[in-house]
Amino acid sequence: MPHEFEGHVHWHEPVGLTPAGLSRFRRPATAYDRFMENDGIGVTRGMAVADLTDLPLHDWPRTGGRGRYIQLNGTESLWGCYLVEVPASGALKVEQHLYEKVFLALSGRGTTEVWREGGRRHVFEWQEGAMFSIPLNARHRIVNATGEPALLLAGTTAPGVLNLLGDPAAVFTSAYAPAGEEDDELFTPFDDIAPDPVRELALCRTHLVPDAIGCDLPLDNRFSPGYRQMELEMTGTIFHAAIGQHRPGRYAKAHLLPVGAALICLAGSGYSHLWPETLGPTPWRDGLADAVLRVEHRRFSMMAAGPGGGRWYHQSFGTAKQGLRHLLWSGIAAPGRDPGSPGEEVIDPTAIDLPDGGSAIPYWLEDPIHRARHTAAMLEAGIVNRMRDDDYLPPNSDPL
Repeated sequence: MPHEFEGHVHWHEPVGLTPAGLSRFRRPATAYDRFMENDGIGVTRGMAVADLTDLPLHDWPRTGGRGRYIQLNGTESLWGCYLVEVPASGALKVEQHLYEKVFLALSGRGTTEVWREGGRRHVFEWQEGAMFSIPLNARHRIVNATGEPALLLAGTTAPGVLNLLGDPAAVFTSAYAPAGEEDDELFTPFDDIAPDPVRELALCRTHLVPDAIGCDLPLDNRFSPGYRQMELEMTGTIFHAAIGQHRPGRYAKAHLLPVGAALICLAGSGYSHLWPETLGPTPWRDGLADAVLRVEHRRFSMMAAGPGGGRWYHQSFGTAKQGLRHLLWSGIAAPGRDPGSPGEEVIDPTAIDLPDGGSAIPYWLEDPIHRARHTAAMLEAGIVNRMRDDDYLPPNSDPL
């Protein structure tokens, strides 16, 4: 075996039957981690952000504004997130990049210009609560129309692209334009609702949602009776997003969300319980309540709903007279995109109860503490309790 020499570390085979390498080691930084670090604006990590508008921002020379990255537990390497502040009566620098980007306006109002080299410029307005998207590798410039700073939250597919290419210059200077994309159709408003081609859920294809906080949502019923939800496909992006709302007086069934999912509270208030699937469906009854996390919801709070490698139960409770409305971002981790062969049957376990092979815990199987706490919260807040005795009966039971 060769000897060591200066400036070179030689690998040695293990002795005897000792396994090679280390069984415990520190996770290495990815290309996207290094990219965030080089921007110098800081990264907020963890399970939740109590108020996105309260995070510290730092000067961001690359964009011309101030900002901060957000990487919640479980979103790492799946999708990126950041805050950017647009200067009062100013604008951000022109950008283009090989990843997709969706914005949620947290404050302010302004305009966004989008164009491709030699193509038509598209200009649209936005205000607080609006969502809009930027097509792949399109040039864009965000302008603040007021005398106060505007704050935007962005979700991107940057981690996958940067980790694959490894070179930011290749991501930000490419002349690539998607084939078959007609420039004049990039920003044609479209607010019709159609079934998505995979799960037949209510889907809106649009580049702009003028008011994600107050827009009408189609009836969905999957996570609670009266629950409403609209899937979003924004300018052809694969970045998965949806807006959902629980009816006042109702609470969600516990269910498993996909790894990398995050919820941004748009309206209402309340809380969520999260616990790993390994604790089972009734951690309170089984003496494991100390391992359950509680996350508070308020306007523009944000939480990881599928932390770590996923497989965590998530259950939301609204405590205000206004319905609890949230924006779901899960990058590309939407059901039906898991590994497998085209054409094989795939189930969405979040929409199927445990006894039927899914992951949702029906009310009749949940910890009784949920019903008791919800009843007390509704009484204290003066909200009509819309949960019914029948909701807690197993299928085929005689009504009470």
